[in-house]
Amino acid sequence: MSIARLKKLSLVGLAAQKAGTLVALQELGCMHVLPLAPPPSEPEKISERGARDAYKALRFLNNVADPRRQIQRDPDFDMDQFVKDVLDLMQRSRDMMDRRDFLANRIAHVRPWGDLDFPPDDVLAGNRLWFYQLPLKHRDTLDAVPLPWAILEQDHRFIYAVLIAPDEPDDDILPVTRTHTGSLPIHELEAQLEEAEIAIESLDAERVAQTRYLTLMRRNLSAAESAAELAHATQKVRDEEAMFALQGWVPEDRIDAVLNMAKARDAAVLIEEPGLNDTPPTLLEQPERRGAAVDLALFYQVPGYKDWDPSVIVAISFAIFFAMIVADAGYGVVILLGLLLFWKRLDGTAEQRSWRRFGLIISGATILYGILVGSYFGVSPPDGSIWTKLKVLDINNFSAMMMVSIVVGVLHLVLANALAARAAWGQRKAIANLGWIATLIGGFVLWLSYLKGNSPVPGELLMGVGVLAIVLFSSERVIKKPTDWLWRLIEGVQSLAGAMGAFGDVLSYMRLFALGLASASLAITFNDLAGSVMHALKGPGILFALLILIIGHVLNFALAMMSGVVHGLRLNYIEFFKWGLPDEGIVFRPFARKEVQE
Repeated sequence: MSIARLKKLSLVGLAAQKAGTLVALQELGCMHVLPLAPPPSEPEKISERGARDAYKALRFLNNVADPRRQIQRDPDFDMDQFVKDVLDLMQRSRDMMDRRDFLANRIAHVRPWGDLDFPPDDVLAGNRLWFYQLPLKHRDTLDAVPLPWAILEQDHRFIYAVLIAPDEPDDDILPVTRTHTGSLPIHELEAQLEEAEIAIESLDAERVAQTRYLTLMRRNLSAAESAAELAHATQKVRDEEAMFALQGWVPEDRIDAVLNMAKARDAAVLIEEPGLNDTPPTLLEQPERRGAAVDLALFYQVPGYKDWDPSVIVAISFAIFFAMIVADAGYGVVILLGLLLFWKRLDGTAEQRSWRRFGLIISGATILYGILVGSYFGVSPPDGSIWTKLKVLDINNFSAMMMVSIVVGVLHLVLANALAARAAWGQRKAIANLGWIATLIGGFVLWLSYLKGNSPVPGELLMGVGVLAIVLFSSERVIKKPTDWLWRLIEGVQSLAGAMGAFGDVLSYMRLFALGLASASLAITFNDLAGSVMHALKGPGILFALLILIIGHVLNFALAMMSGVVHGLRLNYIEFFKWGLPDEGIVFRPFARKEVQE
């Protein structure tokens, strides 16, 4: 993967050519359009990317359990109109279901008072009926009510009372709030509920009938997405009387194609290099064979336009970290066998084949590291065997494994700073990155000299040079007056606060040793427990021991896989990206037809 170089392209043309120019530009599919016009003030008029209405309609019809026979060909099928019809049906269905639920709830609330026919207002001399559901314990409060009242119904918990008054009584007239019953009797509400149920059935039948066009909808989704993309881009174009203007970022190798298109439509074009205040989007040129590495690198953040390609480094370091956390050759073989089992299923697309290759790398790294630490499902190889000779690391040697983890951490952060310095070469912060490299290496050398009793001078000298470079070159402040020199120095000193962060980041790599030791210890524990059960119980002990081995190693394998993925990615995304890719970029979104992209 590499980051494509972009140029800012501004295009001005006649208003009569606006629609044709946008369609032609969409056919080219190479511009990240920038907004030159403000969005509509009404949110409902804003055209968003993606055919959201089409997908909403598709989900609505997809949820039908038994769709009708599919229509394969219909020359009169209009995708836009069909989507509008389905969305209208969906809204009518939702409104009718809301009405049904409202009526059912109202009937449930009114039923305790009975099926009442409310008299006209003139019969009660302008008075109205007000209903209350009063707990039995508050029965005495009715006697204190100054208004006429009556008890219509009563059960073992509540009294259903009605008060008569021209206006709504005060809230404190009774210790409960008034129940809203409406003005319709129960038999009228039930009739309306029946009508609502029948209407819902009719709407459901209409929905089922619409499922005949599901296949045609799926075929036309890309066209709907292209139409939505065109509407979204159109809102970004600025209109001035008889002219229009649009602006966007275009890859250098596609500039000629855009120029030819503009020339054919008598449009003027201005091409500019990215300015200091510009934030170009990041267009990643991705070879198919590295799709898995790209997915890993972009899972957390997109690199900035002026940054570097992290995909290969992230993929390699993740494989190493995963292997160190799993720390067992037997588990690596299980991963390999699982990959081989699904080998043919992972051959459908280039992306699947890329992940298949990356799976081979991960399983191979896990097997290799497991051989180096001499762990095979928690069992050490017998003395004198070739596998014992290949064991060069003892995972139970805490000092050695701690040293390995610290070395890996220092090298990883040094690499991050080196790549960041290369990307920023020619700027002051590149020297600051080199200063951090010297500080990290100097701190590691100083620690080694302390452990071995050697002279601390080399480590102190490296750290001193690194600290000096950090202080002098971390600030990007432009010198405009004499006091700026002082502020640049103060900002450089402030940047030294990152020293504690660097120390903590290096120690974070200790998790490689800790998690690897935990995985190996659990495997050994299950093996010992199975052996003890087998020797303690003759006969059935073999069965119980086998169950302990299977369940124990399945559990340990699952924990190792989860730890390997989570912490293997964490060390890349948090520690490594913090030093190597501190800024996040903007994804390049080409204005293109979806049919072309597919």
